[in-house]
Amino acid sequence: MAKIQKRFVCQSCGSVSSRWQGQCPDCSEWNTILEEAPSQATPFSAKHNLQGGGRAIQLVGLDADIALPERMQTGIAELDRALGGGFVEGSATLIGGDPGIGKSTLLLQAAARLAMAGRSVAYVSGEEAADQVRLRARRLGLGQAPVRLAAATSVRDILTTLSIGTPPALLVIDSIQTMHSDLIEGAPGTVSQVRASGQELIRFAKERGTALVLVGHVTKDGSIAGPRVLEHMVDTVLAFEGERSHQYRILRAIKNRFGGTDEIGVFAMQTEGLTEVGNPSSLFLTNREEGMTGATVFPALEGTRPVLVEIQALTVRLASGATPRRAVVGWDTGRLAMILAVLEARCGLSFSSAEVYLNIAGGYRVQDPAADLAVAAALVSALSERPVPAEAIVFGEIALSGEIRTVAHGPLRLKEAAKLGFEKAIVPRAMAGDDGGMGMTGFRTLAEFVDHMLGRG
Repeated sequence: MAKIQKRFVCQSCGSVSSRWQGQCPDCSEWNTILEEAPSQATPFSAKHNLQGGGRAIQLVGLDADIALPERMQTGIAELDRALGGGFVEGSATLIGGDPGIGKSTLLLQAAARLAMAGRSVAYVSGEEAADQVRLRARRLGLGQAPVRLAAATSVRDILTTLSIGTPPALLVIDSIQTMHSDLIEGAPGTVSQVRASGQELIRFAKERGTALVLVGHVTKDGSIAGPRVLEHMVDTVLAFEGERSHQYRILRAIKNRFGGTDEIGVFAMQTEGLTEVGNPSSLFLTNREEGMTGATVFPALEGTRPVLVEIQALTVRLASGATPRRAVVGWDTGRLAMILAVLEARCGLSFSSAEVYLNIAGGYRVQDPAADLAVAAALVSALSERPVPAEAIVFGEIALSGEIRTVAHGPLRLKEAAKLGFEKAIVPRAMAGDDGGMGMTGFRTLAEFVDHMLGRG
């Protein structure tokens, strides 16, 4: 019999090595490598030819007629938006987020609504007892929903139970890190257990047409814990974002095989659970008054949804020789350094002797490059003590040459701003023609915009 080779697997990234090490050579995490028992290899299995002995599979052409997947709408519009229209039969969805952010609450609300609509729903909790989930449902006013509830961690027991009779239309597993498969060795939460448990549950969902939802833990940097192969196995990956100190929560679609990515759903945490936010711009816009320096409004775009956010900047002059500080909340630090360099090199402004603080109001995170001009406007306003008009929005991308470039979906941003009462827009000159009913001022370079703000020339 062939000798069984030992292997050691990193529980953080899934890297495999032949010996134990204190630090993983791939992800550099400490004390994450554990020994796992591999399957036995025999000379027969190593030399076996896989070109025969299987069953023939059906091959179809790309032009074959197929029906669009049927959607199960939860009745929670923001969740359905992030999913692309609702849960798809036979699909697997992975949702991750920080502890206590509201993952279980949202899924319990969605499960209860689908159950009250006549769908068969099963909710399996591996972290809480069934009575705890039942008490939460009563607190949310969902105690009468016909949801089938269980507290279990054995994948074999769960699938055996669900295979009896008609399979549920929706199956929620909370969470995948607590599930255990007896096909392999290892404690729940290890890379091998997460992979094996997820594969068995996804196979059941595909064969029975059940919409599967897996709740995943996250690491300290916010990414979903466990091997990345789990994200590749599922059809949709949702990230639940937000701070406990803030009221709002954002459900962001990172991957979606049945819809578009970068869609978001916005929720607010209330005493009765998570409620939908139909106008998310109201969360990120403060009560703005005339004469407020260092503040601009930027129409960010999340998927197909424009969200107006307020960008705040503050500059503080320091004594000569002191090292200035750069602090950023909600935006890319490297992009701020680029904007400051362009303002100094192309516009003649000096920030070298001033501390710069930049904040996106409401704890929102902006990744849209169209925010460059809004950030530059906030910085110039803070440095010169000249306010940007309160009724104006600002957007545009800034190149290293100082050119202000056009951005995507300009009319959509303008339409949302006009709906919220904004009357002016500061945009790239190439976009100034399509005003959308707003008074627009276009600039070709950042230097022209700075001269306009400072009243020069």
